[in-house]
Amino acid sequence: MATNSLFRGLLRAAVLVGAVAVSAPSLAQDDNDALIARGKGVAIAADCAACHTSSPDKPFAGGRGIGSPMGNIYASNITPSKDDGIGGYSEAQFARAVREGINAKGDHLYPAMPYTAYAGITDADMHALYVYFMQGVAPVDNKVKETRLAFPYSMRWTMAGWNLMFLHKPAAIDATGTERGRYLVDVLGHCSSCHSPRNLLMAERQDAYLGGATIDGWFAPNITSDPVSGIGGWSEDELAAYLKNGHVHGKGQAGGGMAEAVEQSLRFLSDDDIKSMATYLKTVRPIRDPADTKASYAYEGGSALPPTTTLEPLRGDAATGPDVRGVHDTVDGAALYSGACASCHQPSGKGTENQYFPSLSHNRAVGLSRPDNLIMAVLHGLDRQGADMHVSMPAFEYDMTDAQVAAVVNYVEEHFGNPAVHATAEDVATIRAGGPKPLLLKLTPYLMVAGVVVAVLVLWLVVFLVRRRKRKSRR
Repeated sequence: MATNSLFRGLLRAAVLVGAVAVSAPSLAQDDNDALIARGKGVAIAADCAACHTSSPDKPFAGGRGIGSPMGNIYASNITPSKDDGIGGYSEAQFARAVREGINAKGDHLYPAMPYTAYAGITDADMHALYVYFMQGVAPVDNKVKETRLAFPYSMRWTMAGWNLMFLHKPAAIDATGTERGRYLVDVLGHCSSCHSPRNLLMAERQDAYLGGATIDGWFAPNITSDPVSGIGGWSEDELAAYLKNGHVHGKGQAGGGMAEAVEQSLRFLSDDDIKSMATYLKTVRPIRDPADTKASYAYEGGSALPPTTTLEPLRGDAATGPDVRGVHDTVDGAALYSGACASCHQPSGKGTENQYFPSLSHNRAVGLSRPDNLIMAVLHGLDRQGADMHVSMPAFEYDMTDAQVAAVVNYVEEHFGNPAVHATAEDVATIRAGGPKPLLLKLTPYLMVAGVVVAVLVLWLVVFLVRRRKRKSRR
């Protein structure tokens, strides 16, 4: 009897051990799947796809040219390809590239890669991100065009000095608790990389944090808590809706890089995460631009005027090519608005009833104290997929001359927006070319000449000292 009991006990133990052995791989796989899912969420919040994807059928395979005042910087292939991507990276090398801007070969990355923000990514998120890119992303063998900036910016090693001055390890942020909003805004979302102005050496100005900046022709608006220049007059619900959908009636619509952020990142975040970002932004120290006399979205303009000339509608289609320019040679803003804009935004400028085509009154792009974003919208159009709908506006880059763009922009500003704003053909030409050159680029020729002079003086001093020592030794 005792023998039978012992046998049954051993049998139960063997069955239990076998069950544990069978379930252990399953549990491990569940944990790994959860880690990959977490890493994917980090990649989405960090908006990695926006820069590193140039073709929708090859996610993260790189090749997109990121516009900078110094020239195009081509985003690298970050798929786990062994030949062209990061398949050979260890986790330590991956973390160093993301946080410090130094790749596995020891080459310095340009700060178009926002590693100064990503330096604050937590260890847990970094580990999940690494696992996602190594196991959750398909490898793509795609050799990316090499970035070749003009001298002296081609010397990547100079970034070591730049990093010493401007790359600082941030204080730890409670990424999952009360500071979640700041973590999403400052670290993963790297909002300041667009919305903070740059100093002479192209580093973000901490004294003007989120105070607005020009980037690749667009003006990334002030998003501090100031009620006039910033978002102080927006409610948290309005901010959350804007981040998720890219538009809020009576406030504004996202275009350019912000439209991309909505489409590829923000619309996928949880409502709680979006709410935490809105809550944090409302606490940011206010910054007032002296040029602003009232909130940009508060402008409604006067009444629209009838066009002095009737034109057939212009169609914004880049495929038609530059020959379309000059089909209509008028620079009458009212006529151009009638032919190019009124069919969607309505002659009154109030847009459609459902605001699919938005009102130009009470619209931040039209009420800003500068015409940059309105000019960019006319030139390049809009294409944005928010959480609620897809919207698009045709581009008139090839359909209008600089003078015509200025004319229609001035008509819109005068009748629907900020009448104090006036654009010239020269303004349009500058913005069409990517925006004003930063001071550093303007000073570069002089700095290079100064560098040559200093080098010559140093060489002369060395020669002088050597000769002097030789003369002394002969005495």
